[in-house]
Amino acid sequence: MFTKALENIKKKKPDALYDEISFRKIEEGKSIQILHVGSYDDEPKSFEQMDEFARKLDLTRIGDFHKEIFLSNKNMTSEEKQKTILRYSLK
Repeated sequence: MFTKALENIKKKKPDALYDEISFRKIEEGKSIQILHVGSYDDEPKSFEQMDEFARKLDLTRIGDFHKEIFLSNKNMTSEEKQKTILRYSLK
């Protein structure tokens, strides 16, 4: 489904950066997440809270990537009200 959608957008709005897009399956298992409210520039504060919580539970982050689930449309929501779920896997 994603590959077909990407091919369609390549035809409608060409951009050389589309070739850098890749898809991969990620098995999450245990994870930790937080609802971040506000500017994307302030996300490091939320990650610090997540890291501290994980340390208290003696859990370790897996990998160097995270997921972001955008709950707000940044074009229609003021910066201070934007909502994003931040999540990363643990062991």
